[in-house]
Amino acid sequence: MASTSTSAPVAHNAVPPPVANAAGRSSRIAPHSHIKGLGLAADGSAPADGSGFIGQTNAREACGVVVDLIKSRKFSGRALLLVELGIKVPFCPMVGSEVYSTEVKKTEVLAEAFRRAIGASAHRSRFGSLIRHLGLRIKETKEVYEGEVTELTPTEAENPLSGYGKTVSHVVVGLKTVRGTKQLRLDPIIYEAILKEKIVVGDVIYVEHQTGAVKRVGRSDAYASSYDLEAETYVPLPKGDVHKRKELVQDVTLGDLDAANARPQGGQDIMSVMGSLVKSGRTEVTDKLRREVNKVVKGYVDQGVAEVVPGVVFIDEVHMLDIECFTYLNALLESPMAPTVILATNRGNSLVRGTTDIVSPHGIPVDLLDRCMMVKTDGYTREQVGKVVQLRANVEGLRLGSGVLERLAMEGEKSSLRYALQLLTPASILATLAGRTQIEVEDVGEMGELFLDAKTSAGLIGTDGGFQGGR
Repeated sequence: MASTSTSAPVAHNAVPPPVANAAGRSSRIAPHSHIKGLGLAADGSAPADGSGFIGQTNAREACGVVVDLIKSRKFSGRALLLVELGIKVPFCPMVGSEVYSTEVKKTEVLAEAFRRAIGASAHRSRFGSLIRHLGLRIKETKEVYEGEVTELTPTEAENPLSGYGKTVSHVVVGLKTVRGTKQLRLDPIIYEAILKEKIVVGDVIYVEHQTGAVKRVGRSDAYASSYDLEAETYVPLPKGDVHKRKELVQDVTLGDLDAANARPQGGQDIMSVMGSLVKSGRTEVTDKLRREVNKVVKGYVDQGVAEVVPGVVFIDEVHMLDIECFTYLNALLESPMAPTVILATNRGNSLVRGTTDIVSPHGIPVDLLDRCMMVKTDGYTREQVGKVVQLRANVEGLRLGSGVLERLAMEGEKSSLRYALQLLTPASILATLAGRTQIEVEDVGEMGELFLDAKTSAGLIGTDGGFQGGR
């Protein structure tokens, strides 16, 4: 996006709104759509602005160190605490209040989150029946026929079971790669799989040599068109020979293995099928079952045919957990298969939930805090609030009139950054109703008559708990 133009610099509010795509659709804008990463330099230092992240240089550098620890798999079983003063590994986010369920125990919810954050990879050829029952992440090499379909001709024959109609005796499939072509004569059952996959001439497919399974990869890029409305996925012509050895991978977590083993298989009769449909509630997984799964997986890890990939469990609003959950969390962190745990809270000194006399920083027991590496975050200055507001306005495609950015920056410094960002969209609605294409200072001023920030609202609460805004 670099430019060599020598024209005069443009105003801060002259950034054009995002251009809509040809289909006339705009992507959903989330609260953090403007942040693309930590914005760190190659040496790990954090510039003032980077990847949409404004300020918080110390916190970003600390998180960069933690990211490196996670990538090097030297952070498993540890916890990271993010104390908010404003604000390919498995990742499992959750909120502290999620543990309070009427269906399962709160400790079960925590254990399930931990298991979902542990991935495993294995060579299927060494696992045998374990794969069929557990469904580990499979990484195996198979013999396949792969290429672009050049011919798809079913051959019909008289139906041997009756004198009426015909049936498909076999199907001839022509496949082409960069190196050559090959014509295959396949079973009619494979032809049914081809019809189910909606495969036509020009598609790139592969057929497993041993099982006959058919997989459509996509449409050959030789058929790519210039249409804007195109839902097809185009892939290049496969290289090598039509008959080759191909590595296939399938991802699964330890939580999936637990669920697969905890779910009764039942019979194939109609009563068993109906029973499985009626039982829609969640099933708790016993610790004994988890230990059995761990034992089997660990055995294959020791043999070098499987690999455990520790992921990340992110628990927001961690102060919502009670003393029993914190105790169980300590035990989970000591497990040899524990993932990286990231905790977030905005509480100061507060009572630990589930107790009557234990007051601890952030509402977390001291023994768990002692296991945490805490990242310190700083408050935003008026200048930084202005940069974030402008960045957010650019993402939402909003234009700011003269003095608007300064007014919103002042509101953010006085109340909070979140409140300043929340004023953008309603102010743009008022500007549109007034027939303007950009937000003016009077639009932001009218917001003060319609809405209250958290600090102002708290100040209007009387000693008896009643609202005294009319005084």
